Amino acid sequence: MTVSEPRPINVVDYEPLAEARCEPGYWGYVVGGAGDEVTLQDNLEAFRRRVLRPRMLVDVSDVTTRTTVLGAEIAMPLLVAPTSLQRVAHPDGEPALARAAAAVGTVYCLSSLASVRPAELAAALGEETPRWFQLYWSRDSGFTRELLAEAAGSGFSALVLTIDFPTAGPRERDLRSGFSLPTDLPMPNLPRTLVGTEYFHAALGEIVDTSLTWRDLDWLRDECPLPLVVKGILTAEDAALACEHGAAALVVSNHGGRQLDGVAATLDALPEVVEEVDGKAEIYLDGGVRRGTDVAKALALGARAVLIGRPALWGLAAGGEEGARHVLELFRAEIERALLLLGCRTPDEVGPAHVRPRG
Repeated sequence: MTVSEPRPINVVDYEPLAEARCEPGYWGYVVGGAGDEVTLQDNLEAFRRRVLRPRMLVDVSDVTTRTTVLGAEIAMPLLVAPTSLQRVAHPDGEPALARAAAAVGTVYCLSSLASVRPAELAAALGEETPRWFQLYWSRDSGFTRELLAEAAGSGFSALVLTIDFPTAGPRERDLRSGFSLPTDLPMPNLPRTLVGTEYFHAALGEIVDTSLTWRDLDWLRDECPLPLVVKGILTAEDAALACEHGAAALVVSNHGGRQLDGVAATLDALPEVVEEVDGKAEIYLDGGVRRGTDVAKALALGARAVLIGRPALWGLAAGGEEGARHVLELFRAEIERALLLLGCRTPDEVGPAHVRPRG
């Protein structure tokens, strides 16, 4: 499947193309949030509440979008977030989106809710493709241990632990549509199948270990040699605890507005996390990123990079690997343009002086 002409000129142009190709129940799952979707919308609005402060007559004849995450160089300060059910968006699924990320030189995060195992994805990509693995920590400790060993042994370079899912948020769009998983969809990274389960996130909540505490991160670091990225941080208190228990990086995330409705937009939560961490770990952000200027605002407020979820799925659904790659290329071009117009030669040069609240 290829993207229809005229080719989209920005990331949001992909949204209606993706919707036209997706089954309505699945589409509601992709774009929906929890409860009244207040947080879902606020993630977007938070970027509009900030304005950029460009500096003029700066030598920007040699601008680069390249940066590093966990010591590895990537083409831009934007990674592909772990998102589930990619094979429902497009038959080529996770390998296609991972190849798209590799083609533009950035990191792809494989979700626990993927249709392939870590070793399968590694075999499809080759050794040099940067990839992280996202974990939903199940109550089956033996299964979790085997999954961690497979990821570490398959060339994954970081472990992303999602901590904001002790139970599923109320995804009311899914409840209304009756969305359930296709019966032929494999879920090999979970200890038992969820295929065909009505409102499958409720079933997933029964698999995730709700007894976990911060002390369990010490076991995780001992068990898995990969750098630990803790995803789901919204407060200074939890940021401090994540650092105390060995996190190499934190993701300021509210699960795309899909868990507890009414929490802070991630861009609003970012400054207190940055202040608390004070350089002890890298900080990333997800939620609501749609433009290169959004990336610039996150960098200015202290994020080292951002992760995108829904936009990558839009590209995948609309045009498979080609569509996903084009979405990432659009982001890279917009980030480069934002740097040029801000008067910054690298992402590292974007700082607090480049942003202020609107009004």
